[in-house]
Amino acid sequence: MTEMTQGPAGNTDAPTEPYRYTAALAGDIEARWQDRWEADGTFEAPNPAGPLAAPEKVAGRPKMMVMDMFPYPSGVGLHVGHPLGFIATDVYARFKRMTGHNVLHTLGYDAFGLPAEQYAVQTGTHPRVTTEANIANMRRQLRRLGLGHDQRRSVATTDPAYYRWTQWIFLQIFNSWYDPEAPGADGGVGRARPIAELVEQFEMGARPTPDGRVWADLTGTERAAVLDGFRLAYVSQAPVNWAPGLGTVLANEEVTADGRSERGNFPVFKANLRQWMMRITAYSDRLLADLDKLDWPEPIKIMQRNWIGRSEGARVSFATDAAPIEVFTTRPDTLFGATYMVLAPEHDLVDTIVADAWPEGIPAVWTGGAATPADAIAAYRRFAQSKSDVERQSEGKDKTGVFTGAYATNPVNGERVPIFIADYVLMGYGTGAIMAVPAHDHRDFEFARAFELPIRCVVRPSDDRSIEDTTDWADAFVSYDAALVNSTGEGIGLDGLGVADAKKAITEWLTERGIGEGTVNFKLRDWLFSRQRYWGEPFPIVFDEDGVAHALPDSMLPVELPEIDDYRPRTFDPDDADTKPETPLSRNADWVNVTLDLGDGPKRYRRETNTMPNWAGSCWYELRYLDPTNADVLVDPEVEKYWMGPRHEGHTGGVDLYVGGVEHAVLHLLYSRFWHKVLFDLGHVSSFEPFHKLFNQGYIQAFAYKDERGVYVEASEVEERDGGFFLGEQAVSREYGKMGKSLKNSVTPDQMAEEYGADTLRLYEMSMGPLEISRPWDTRAVVGSYRFLQRLWRNIVDEHTGMPTVVDEPADEATLRATHKAIDGMRRDMDALRFNTAIAKAIELNNALVKLPAVPREIAEKLVLMVAPLVPHVAEELWSRLGHGDTVTYESFPQADPAYLVEDTVTCVVQVKGKVRARLEVPPTIGEDELKALALADPAIVAALDGAGVRMVIVKPPKLVNVVPA
Repeated sequence: MTEMTQGPAGNTDAPTEPYRYTAALAGDIEARWQDRWEADGTFEAPNPAGPLAAPEKVAGRPKMMVMDMFPYPSGVGLHVGHPLGFIATDVYARFKRMTGHNVLHTLGYDAFGLPAEQYAVQTGTHPRVTTEANIANMRRQLRRLGLGHDQRRSVATTDPAYYRWTQWIFLQIFNSWYDPEAPGADGGVGRARPIAELVEQFEMGARPTPDGRVWADLTGTERAAVLDGFRLAYVSQAPVNWAPGLGTVLANEEVTADGRSERGNFPVFKANLRQWMMRITAYSDRLLADLDKLDWPEPIKIMQRNWIGRSEGARVSFATDAAPIEVFTTRPDTLFGATYMVLAPEHDLVDTIVADAWPEGIPAVWTGGAATPADAIAAYRRFAQSKSDVERQSEGKDKTGVFTGAYATNPVNGERVPIFIADYVLMGYGTGAIMAVPAHDHRDFEFARAFELPIRCVVRPSDDRSIEDTTDWADAFVSYDAALVNSTGEGIGLDGLGVADAKKAITEWLTERGIGEGTVNFKLRDWLFSRQRYWGEPFPIVFDEDGVAHALPDSMLPVELPEIDDYRPRTFDPDDADTKPETPLSRNADWVNVTLDLGDGPKRYRRETNTMPNWAGSCWYELRYLDPTNADVLVDPEVEKYWMGPRHEGHTGGVDLYVGGVEHAVLHLLYSRFWHKVLFDLGHVSSFEPFHKLFNQGYIQAFAYKDERGVYVEASEVEERDGGFFLGEQAVSREYGKMGKSLKNSVTPDQMAEEYGADTLRLYEMSMGPLEISRPWDTRAVVGSYRFLQRLWRNIVDEHTGMPTVVDEPADEATLRATHKAIDGMRRDMDALRFNTAIAKAIELNNALVKLPAVPREIAEKLVLMVAPLVPHVAEELWSRLGHGDTVTYESFPQADPAYLVEDTVTCVVQVKGKVRARLEVPPTIGEDELKALALADPAIVAALDGAGVRMVIVKPPKLVNVVPA
């Protein structure tokens, strides 16, 4: 009696042969080959120098560096959506190895940050314990997928040997300043220079101090303050995004459009706190200009351009009774239309200009119901403090604000205009003050309507609205093409000019009078670079008794995190903006207060108790992949130049292919570019961009289900019946969403590997559609990929004996043509990351082979090599069973023979008077005269002409002949 077993598709009717390709056999094959790869170091990429050097393996082979974005080792492990990009880079890296490249492909772990610490706060488990367990689980899951990583190069940001160099890079940035006039090594102007060179300029008198005193006359504290104004990393007391629910501050990029934390969805408030900042704004122009040199998706470039936000305009000074107010405007041509001013609530001048009492006759709406301007401002500041920058600038938000009681003078017409504070103006953009032109700015228009302020038209509308009476205007008129009106004053007349000419004229007028000048502004703000948490890199900084920051010498790195028992920030109320942070490290007095000799004898210092954000470790990890065991330098220059150096003049250098999600467009990608450019300026790397080619993979989506309360339920427990979906007896609704824990619709790769094998999972994920497009997961569809592998296996292996069934006879011409056509198409598809169409070609060829009595060995071996990057385990096994002792990894990917790519015949359409009358099978190389003769001799064409003469024959070999009768 034949043994019966249940396969992945639930079929219990088919007999199971000992060597039938089943999930069990796949699991055995996969485990054996994974062990062999690991034992043999199959994927170890040689360096040209250093501990990982193997010059004989480097010589003559082009290099290829392929990278995935750093994963965070989550406690819940992977679902099948996570490895989409990892599998894709593995397929590409394997293909490149088979085309003769020396491929560096590895994976590390971005393991500092809030998730592990939040878990520690809840459970009392040290974040290192959970992090290491999560990494181990993730390594196990990724190994099971057969990813060809060079494990020698894998890193974790939490390893002191790794973050020693994160701290070292921070010190390079801290000990540098940006000289906008220095010639850049990339051919431009402006670069980072050591802070010692700036000190030398001050000492020699080549650069004056801010107050004009001689450098030698300044105290140590005064000198430190001057240098802090130049350093690329500096301490600042500034308004920041404070998230009490997380016990830390957040960068602008980490706050959602709803004014909540991206991590945890906690409310975010504004607070003035002492923080480390990085002067990324110094690189605004270079970060913007170099985008054009990168092979990145255009949407990502647009997002970075918009975030950097370069705008040209003018600075204009408005006089007040107390102090002048400077504004930046991109539309100085509309100065005559400025009818009020607005300061950010945090602006330093607010307290200087505020009036003692309300002026007579002002509208009640201006006062906010307060007895005095000071009371109104205090109340409004508390209100504005509860909102993030993103929320304050959101479209459609009701405009709020209060009058300061003070007025400014419009410099072009001498009018007194009231000064308000309002939360839609930010200190982080321009000067924190605006001239409001409500007729030609949507937000100013809304504010003017709400506060009963005048609206003056100074740009002629393109419709029929009045330029003298704006009472009936429904919205502002914004145009860069219209002519100026109502814009003539003493010494300046803009009426009739276009916007560009008017801008030029008014800027020259302002400059001549010393009350303004043309300038460039950026939306990008300096990077907030400290967190009030435990689980992060300690700063290699100590403070003396005067509060002056001192960099620790290299010999004292790494500054390791101390062991502590309490990871919680100070007790906080998530909804209380006044709750201030107390860092966990600050409670460890023995670690914080230290005696050190920094070159001038032992002294007492206090360590920095903030930690770096989790972005720090991911800003440079591609460099450590290159030279992970080097304890002397960040990366050997020869190694860096080999893997990441520019290929030719004008090339940026950097990683050859970087694959990851679009969500990191203005976080990791922008920060990494900044760090890399500083290292380039200081001569530590030869590439001026970290990632030359970027590819954004799509997401895997899956059905999610909600009960009647709107709560997500476990998708795996939902049944479809009677045209609906049910959790037990309860009806639930279905929707599509990104696969993940929150939607309870996860499917794990372990499940798929158990039921089908890892190669089936790899093949299915790569076949679901174009890599850059999000695609729906359908577990039932996985069986299609599984059956392809079964057919591939049966074409080569006898399921009873396990021996190859191929024959040594030559293939017929039809099979050779099909094979070489598939090779040609797959090579082009694999090189362009079109894995879904490459798979389709492999399936088409395999289906053709099924029809043969036996598969010729030459064809079988080519097909195995063609699918090896996609399904490496089964390819290795088949290659071995075909009699080869070496791994398939470094075998050459087949080359198509051009002779077999030329079609035997093509179909030529013959028309008479525009109608198809005949089809001819002709050689693709047929000449015009021969094709014309064949067409006119065809019986169908002779019949169609019916004795009529031929006036013209239009011949387009080999596919068209058009006969025009006389």
